[in-house]
Amino acid sequence: MGEHLPLSDDRVLLDPRVFAKMLDALDVQNSDLVLDVGCGFGYSSAVIGQIAEAVVALEDDASLVKEASATTQEIGADNVAIIEGPLHEGAAAHGPYDAVILQGGVEEIPTALLDQIKDGGRIIATFMEGAVGSVRLGIKSAQRVSWRSDFDATAPRLPGFNKSVAFSL
Repeated sequence: MGEHLPLSDDRVLLDPRVFAKMLDALDVQNSDLVLDVGCGFGYSSAVIGQIAEAVVALEDDASLVKEASATTQEIGADNVAIIEGPLHEGAAAHGPYDAVILQGGVEEIPTALLDQIKDGGRIIATFMEGAVGSVRLGIKSAQRVSWRSDFDATAPRLPGFNKSVAFSL
């Protein structure tokens, strides 16, 4: 297996084989509106933009937003919109989405982000439990997301996707 490429201390560009397998499982169609969470330099968004009708690329790091915007403009990916904001909040103003891909590990996905997926839409993420990870595909139906494990992989956790700590005595 290849390696993730570091973007910063806690963020990576996913291993191209992992990213390709995630895209294959997500089954992006040419009529889809896709949310790319944690787009980094915009590489993933540009690739998805070659398949989907449009991509909303979300990034929380201002310097990465600037880099991703320059990259997608330079290559003519005019169906990709790079926006800055907290990753765990998604980009509700631009949705609902046919497909959502998370470019990093999660422990759980906030309801606010799941609510941005259309009925019948898909989401894919790497769920991390300690050092072990499983890429899971979720399908939304009747306001609920049903998950299935697709393959094993690991990725650093994205900010805001940790499990809520419950109070206990």
